[in-house]
Amino acid sequence: MKLHIGGRVAHPDWKILNAQPGPAVDFVGNCLDLAQFGDNSIEAIYGSHVFEHLGYATELPQVLRECHRILVPGGELYVSVPNLGVLCQMFVAEGATNELRFHLMRMMFGGQVDAYDFHKVGLIEPFLVHFLIRAGFSRHRRVQEFNIFNDTSSLRLGEYLISLNVIATK
Repeated sequence: MKLHIGGRVAHPDWKILNAQPGPAVDFVGNCLDLAQFGDNSIEAIYGSHVFEHLGYATELPQVLRECHRILVPGGELYVSVPNLGVLCQMFVAEGATNELRFHLMRMMFGGQVDAYDFHKVGLIEPFLVHFLIRAGFSRHRRVQEFNIFNDTSSLRLGEYLISLNVIATK
């Protein structure tokens, strides 16, 4: 089974875990509790703009360890998060309008439209890799885009891809 954390749109190859029920949601639950999935039971896990909603002190390390636990040996975790480095560069760029800066600020801290839309961590590649290694992942590689879902992993503002996309292997 392939698990899409935070998804909302059905895909024939993926099952959806979401904290909020919906017509395409297969499992209702928070990624902080993956106990419903057995050890070595998931072939791949996909999360686009999910992991930045977790606190870096305990929640993010816990969820990454749980992802590692439920992945089969050689299984892959597809992580897409806002790239804090790119967002910061765009924020301080000469000529950036206040409207753009406000939009970027919402990407950094979340849209804050509901209880789930707050960002608790900003990630750049070295930070994300550090968390992945600590969780037990053996390899990782950065990719431009995943091209699996039509989602924020491919989001661009002007010429800038604002997502950091990494595939980590158990």
